[in-house]
Amino acid sequence: MTDERIDTIGELNGVLGRLQQLRSLMVSDARDELTEKPGQAELINQYIAEAERAVMDALKPKAGDPKTDGGLADMIGLGDTIAGVPGAAASSPLVPDYDDQVSRERNSAIADLYYLYQMEAVGTFRSVQKLQQLFKSGEVRLSDGPGAMALFQFDRKRVLRYTLSDRRAAYRKVFGYTDTTPPDGALPNDAFHVLMTNFCRHVSAFFQDKRVSEVVKSDNTRENFGSMSVVRRAGLDLRHNLKQVSYGHIAVLRSEVMVLLRDAFDILNSDDIKRIFGATTGWEVMEDVLKQHLREQPLTSQRHRMAVTGRDTIRWLGEDYILTDVRTDFEALLEAIVDGCDDWLTSAESLGLRKRAMGSGGARVIDFRPAKKRRTG
Repeated sequence: MTDERIDTIGELNGVLGRLQQLRSLMVSDARDELTEKPGQAELINQYIAEAERAVMDALKPKAGDPKTDGGLADMIGLGDTIAGVPGAAASSPLVPDYDDQVSRERNSAIADLYYLYQMEAVGTFRSVQKLQQLFKSGEVRLSDGPGAMALFQFDRKRVLRYTLSDRRAAYRKVFGYTDTTPPDGALPNDAFHVLMTNFCRHVSAFFQDKRVSEVVKSDNTRENFGSMSVVRRAGLDLRHNLKQVSYGHIAVLRSEVMVLLRDAFDILNSDDIKRIFGATTGWEVMEDVLKQHLREQPLTSQRHRMAVTGRDTIRWLGEDYILTDVRTDFEALLEAIVDGCDDWLTSAESLGLRKRAMGSGGARVIDFRPAKKRRTG
């Protein structure tokens, strides 16, 4: 059916109509089987959908095809022939789907920038800067070890890097985080956190419904109770939001700050610096600096998990997985991030970020530092 030549809108409508008749016939013939195996309906619909896509793809111009006016001359009576009905006009392919137009590279840059924000929020750079201050003042027993040299080199390369103000402005533009004014001409992306929360929540609910359906059904004859379309819509909303803020210097800034983050952890993980604090890892050094010298309560575990799972979720959205129509494939692909979405939601809730984002009327700005404790007495 899809191999026949289609020249006019009328012929296209005829082919699409026959495909719908075929769908009805297949459902009618498989009525008894559908009662026992509801998943068979998905296979029928998938077959028809693929046939429809093949028909529309056949309309796309091929290399070397002569250019035409699409039958416009016949429609208005300028050619040798005059179209008698609107369906005699030449058939034309549809424009590309909007949701298909996503750059994996820009999306990856956004994912890494989200990771960087959370690592900055946890206090990585603040702890290294405090170590620099302690090193210069001689308040710590540090002089000529690898950590001391790394601290010196870290300070010397500061002029080559994006400043804290630059980074905060980028976080405000892309995620709506921090209270810094975004770059000139840009607006803060205040919708991101709400959309991220919404997507993770629907992914989590989808698999909760899936687990319930697996308990209720006994012989795999009933489909997952979860709504695939709701998850897809939430994912597309988030992907579209991130697409709009992925232009500009984000990729360059991401690359430079990732190097800065690596240098910072090399310092924190240096043997001479770990020895000063009696720590076994760079994470412990950072937590000790935050607690002892900056009077902050570290939230390392929660922030780190939000960094990792948030980055993985955003990267997942950069692929075409969210556009998959086959339920079995969709569930298998989505399962790659379900644990991460649950982890992200739980970590955000423990930090008070999920409640703040979903509440009404509250401020949506999320800053780096934890709220300062009020003095009593």
